[in-house]
Amino acid sequence: MSSDADFSASLILKRGGLARVGLERIALLEAIARLGSISAAAKATSLSYKGAWDGVQALNNLFDAPLVSAAPGGRSGGAAQVTARGQAVVRAFRAAEREVGAAFARLEADLSDDADLLWSLGLRTSARNALRGVVTAIEGDGVTALVTLSLGEALSLRASITRRSVEDLDLAPGRPAIALIKSSFVRLGEAAQGGESENRLSGEIVDREAGETSAEVTIALSAGKTLVATLKPGNPAWGLAVGAKVEARVAASDVILAVD
Repeated sequence: MSSDADFSASLILKRGGLARVGLERIALLEAIARLGSISAAAKATSLSYKGAWDGVQALNNLFDAPLVSAAPGGRSGGAAQVTARGQAVVRAFRAAEREVGAAFARLEADLSDDADLLWSLGLRTSARNALRGVVTAIEGDGVTALVTLSLGEALSLRASITRRSVEDLDLAPGRPAIALIKSSFVRLGEAAQGGESENRLSGEIVDREAGETSAEVTIALSAGKTLVATLKPGNPAWGLAVGAKVEARVAASDVILAVD
């Protein structure tokens, strides 16, 4: 954003250090809006199709409403369009980018040899699933508490955490939070394990990538959200193909919550 070849500023939008929206994903949104498909946008932005698809899923999961609406066909094809919410995000990013660029230009003279003191710090997570929602209820008055997170529409998720964690995170109804779930904690075709607090999420398989020792399955839920599960050979759901209707199960104790 600076005209000086020695200095540049990169704008990254984050929620609690977890949801990262940078220039690459904004460019992807702009390409989808311009070209009308994820595959064409991937080529235009020099991304692999999987990289573009994963980027779209991450954006839809981490915002309060889907930023991209894809036509039936999922990863295998079909049109896609940027929603009104997605267009608003692009406009806000570009406006913020202009302001940051102007401010950075004013700072260039002072940076001089101290440019190496500036760092862009961000937290990344190895959890395959990061779903943004809003706390709607907190139950339990003992050591543990059951926190319900609304992900949009009728989709909700429950997390079992300690009462101390509730206090440390300052959780309360109406507070935004992000649910982190490892893909290995998402169960398909297996017996219930979490009792009444177990999360049961219905959806459709929209992608399946299999190797010799494991398979990664992407499930489209409601509210524009997706969930990724890792399967091992022998799992009852191993043979399920794209298009199959499934019920994903996640124990409340396997859900980690994070906030801004």
